[in-house]
Amino acid sequence: MTEFRTLAPGVLVSGQINADDIAAAAAMGVTHVVNNRPDGEEYGQPDAAQIEAVARAAGLAYHHAPIRGFPDSEAVEAVGAILNEAQETDLILLHCKSGMRSAAAWAMAERSRGVDADALRAAAASAGYDLSRLPL
Repeated sequence: MTEFRTLAPGVLVSGQINADDIAAAAAMGVTHVVNNRPDGEEYGQPDAAQIEAVARAAGLAYHHAPIRGFPDSEAVEAVGAILNEAQETDLILLHCKSGMRSAAAWAMAERSRGVDADALRAAAASAGYDLSRLPL
C-alpha cells in the first residue's frame, strides 16, 4: 500500500495510488481524491479514468488537475478551489508520482490564501517533501 502523509489537518499526500490504495483511503475517511499526475507519464501507471472509476465506485469525489514539471497556475487554482470548497469534515488525498508536485501545488494554493510560507515549507518537510526552493 502507498503511504499517505499528512500535510495539514484534512489534507493527505502520496505517490501514485491504485485501487487498493483507494479502498484504504476510503476506509480512513478520505472524501476527495485529487490526481495531479498526467496520463501517460510512465509505462504501466493507471490512467485518470481508471483512478476516477475506482474512486467514484468507493463513493469518493474525484478531481484531475495534472501537473507536468512545476505546478502551473491552472493546477494551483484547481487545488485551491478544492481546498476552499472542502468542508471541515472532509479529508482530501492529493497524489502524483512521488507526491512532490502535489505537495508543491498544495503549498502554492495555501500561500495564495495567505498562509505563511515558512509554515507551509515546515509542514511539507514534516511529510517528507523539501519545498525550500519553491518560490512561495
